[in-house]
Formats: sequence, C-alpha cells, structure tokens
Amino acid sequence: MRSHHPIAIIGAGLGGLTTARVLHAHGIEAAVFDLEPSAQARTQGGMLDIHEENGQRALHAAGLFEDFRKLIHEGGEAMRLLGPDGTVHVDESGDESRGRPEVDRGDLRELLLNSLPHDTIHWNRKVTRARPLDGGRHEVTFADGSVVTTDLLVGADGAWSRVRPLLSDARPAYTGISFVETDLLEADVRHPRSAAVVGRGSFFCLGDRRALLAHRETDGSLHVYTALRADEGWLDTIDFGDTAAAKAAVLTHFEGWDESLRALVADADGTPVPRRIHALPVGHRWDRVPGVTLLGDAAHLMSPFAGEGANLAMLDGAELGLALAAHPGDTEAALTAYEEALFPRGEASATDSATSLETMFGEHALERMTEFFRRHAS
Repeated sequence: MRSHHPIAIIGAGLGGLTTARVLHAHGIEAAVFDLEPSAQARTQGGMLDIHEENGQRALHAAGLFEDFRKLIHEGGEAMRLLGPDGTVHVDESGDESRGRPEVDRGDLRELLLNSLPHDTIHWNRKVTRARPLDGGRHEVTFADGSVVTTDLLVGADGAWSRVRPLLSDARPAYTGISFVETDLLEADVRHPRSAAVVGRGSFFCLGDRRALLAHRETDGSLHVYTALRADEGWLDTIDFGDTAAAKAAVLTHFEGWDESLRALVADADGTPVPRRIHALPVGHRWDRVPGVTLLGDAAHLMSPFAGEGANLAMLDGAELGLALAAHPGDTEAALTAYEEALFPRGEASATDSATSLETMFGEHALERMTEFFRRHAS
C-alpha cells in the first residue's frame, strides 16, 4: 500500500498534534502517523504545568485556549519542598496563579485529538525507514509494509526519532540520573499519610544527590518518581518482576530518610517502573535539509528538571504551523524561519534543564532549591 501526503507528521504526541491543529486552523491539512494501535492504547499519565510563554502561546495559536482552561486542575499549582528528615522548607498553597496551571497530559492530548478531522491520525504505523527522494520529497516505510511519500516530513517522534538521522548524527546520551516510578491510588482514602505529605500539587524532597519527586493527579492518585545519580546499568541490577524486591532495592538508597517519605515507595500500588533519563547535546542543531524538520524531543530532548519538554514541543508545533501558513508555496522559507527560532529556543531551555539537574542532584541541593523557590515566590 502506497500513498502520498503533502505534509506527513510522524508522532501523535502533543507537538505533532499541535502542528496538525494549527495547520488545520489555517486550512492546511496534514497526515499524522503514530506507532500506537489507537488513541486509547495506553494511559498518557502525568501532570503538566503549562507555561504562559510557550505552552499557552501554542494553545492560543491552535484556537484551543478557552477549552484548555476547562481542563485545569484547581489547586494543582501548590508545591511542597521537604528535607530527608521530613522538615517542610517551602509550602505554597497554589491558590495564587503563577501562570503555570496544571493539567492532565491525557486530557490535553484528547483535546488536541478531538480538534482534528477524524481521518487525520493514522494509527499502528511504526516507522522502519525514512529516506530522501528527489526534489526535497521523502519516503517513509512502516512496519506493516505500507509506504508514504511526502513533500514535507516532520519528525515529532520523540527521543529515539527515526526521522532525526536524515538531519543529524546526534543521539541521546544518559544524563547520569535514573528514575523508578510508582503510584499510590486513591491516596486520600488508602494512603492518607502520603497524601498529606505530597499535598495538593507538586512535591520535592532533596538530599545527598537523590530525590523523591511526586505530584497529585486529577484522579486522586499520587505519581512518585524516585530519582538518583547512578551508573547507567544500575536499573539492570533490580528485578522489577518482583515488586517487593524492587521496592527494597530502591529504598536501600534512602536509608535514614523519614518513614513518611520512604512510604511513597514502600506503600506504592502496582509494579515500580524503571526509566533512565537521556538528553541530546545542549545546542543540538543541523544544517537546512530540504523537505524535512524536527520538533519537540526529536529536536532537543532534555531532562525534565526545567519542566519545559511538553511546553516546548507544543510551541514548536505551533510555530511550525504558523510559519507554513505564512509562507504559502514556499516550504523552504517556512522551514528556515522556523528553525532560526527553534535552535536558540531549544538551547536556552536545554541549558536551564542541565543546570537544574546539577542543582537538584549536587551539593547543598535542598538549600539551593529552597532559595530558588522562595525567590520566585516573592
């Protein structure tokens, strides 16, 4: 099966969907291809704080800002910072908006999906190869044997992008930080101590080059990230098929921490999930190649410690859509304008993310982050 699409977007994450939505709003249709079997194939998970300067700008460009406001998790901007002994160093109520309202990632993705014509997304399309043709066109082959050709190929396919090699030899590298993710379900009823510790929004506990990070989700559960500096192979030493053993292995790195904090792992429901944190080189960029570009993590994967990943992906998508609409019939002019803004924007956020990583997992992390939050609160 072979077909042609003037614009083909690989990846139906927030960035790819925002691109398609902004294009649609300007009367330009695009096809989106995603490896997931369907929109409901897996839970998207996690809360996102959507920033005024990028994520909210993208939603305005997409014409979805008012609908987005209906998804905001009231009180989700609350934030607590504790030390390993359980002492509270910062406790912000979240009643006063900091311009970064919290929403459920799945709800936001659903908003974008529902804003597009039903035939925009082509599910169950895992890319196996992307190659250039003549005249700036590209051909993409999928695991099911289907093939598409396109005049403009957009790589919105995340950290391990199959489109990126058309532009760059860069690959994500391990940052030195590993996560183990856990959940506490129906927290107020089943885990009231943990619910009280985490509070209504985001939670940080820092010390000795490790951290417990958490947030309250809209369904009342707590999602917890146990994070520490570790060798890249550390997670491979843990049997995650044995939940009790995995929890015990993680908690050996938090000996002496207050029991109310250790309970975020010890009392968790379900199986812990390991994740290594990777990043592209800060300042990643490429020379202009006709008919192809990248956005989001495919362009500037960074650690999550500046909270910019999803926001940047959405702004990238919106800016790409706006550039194409502003340069009808001249795709290369549009891509040149888009990338001229993309590169410094991505570099600035990647720098902030790398700096935040060193702050949170370096010497005097608790004191430095306490000062940071107090300064920004004032």
